[in-house]
Amino acid sequence: MRKLIAAAAVLTAALAPARADDAKADPAAVIDKAAKALGIADKSPAAHQTKSKLTISVMGMDIEAETTTTAKDVDHARSEFAGDFGGNKIEGVTVLAGDKGWRSLNGDVMDLDGDALANEKRNLYLSAIALNPPVLKGKGFKVAAAADDKADGKPAAVLTGTGPDGKEFKVFFDKATGLPLQLVAPKVAGFGGDEAEQVWTFADYKDFGGVKRPAKTTVTRGGEKFITQTVTEFKVLDKVDAKTFEKP
Repeated sequence: MRKLIAAAAVLTAALAPARADDAKADPAAVIDKAAKALGIADKSPAAHQTKSKLTISVMGMDIEAETTTTAKDVDHARSEFAGDFGGNKIEGVTVLAGDKGWRSLNGDVMDLDGDALANEKRNLYLSAIALNPPVLKGKGFKVAAAADDKADGKPAAVLTGTGPDGKEFKVFFDKATGLPLQLVAPKVAGFGGDEAEQVWTFADYKDFGGVKRPAKTTVTRGGEKFITQTVTEFKVLDKVDAKTFEKP
């Protein structure tokens, strides 16, 4: 009798339908759906320029800043920013050009190397994922499907992966629209070099010249409010002058 009961239990489990939270999507299909939803299925936004307003929450202060970022692929970017940090006006430029990088603060230029350079590379490829999900099919990225979940209260297809540096991330895509909802990355270096989990939540998608872009992105760090970004301008570039990525 016990053997019969055990056999019946095994058969019941085998025939039971998969639970919804165990469902997994095909990674390529998820990426392709996202590209179509973003309006980039037939054109690549690999080269682009974004202008934004930021509110940075740090040390109990909310700091307002404006940024202009020009990027090409996942290894070249120039980000210019200006803000008021505790009553001090600061203007800066951060440049990443392949395996080289520089940072300028109020005209004081320094080379980026070691961990500082690696951190900028990670920040750049993470920022590219939401704008251009097809990069996940490119060299250096490895992705796999995880069980469907929810993000920002919406059902989501989930991809887990590693970037060119071998570090992990997780991306949530809206099951209904295909648009990226959220990006989670553990061990992201902060201003002081300390590492913590960062979560990007994308909202308020708008059309910028035929390409959809989250006009609002909120970032938490270690579970605390960190950055709110509001995109004011975005455009895809046909090409970028090589001088853009020269040392400031």
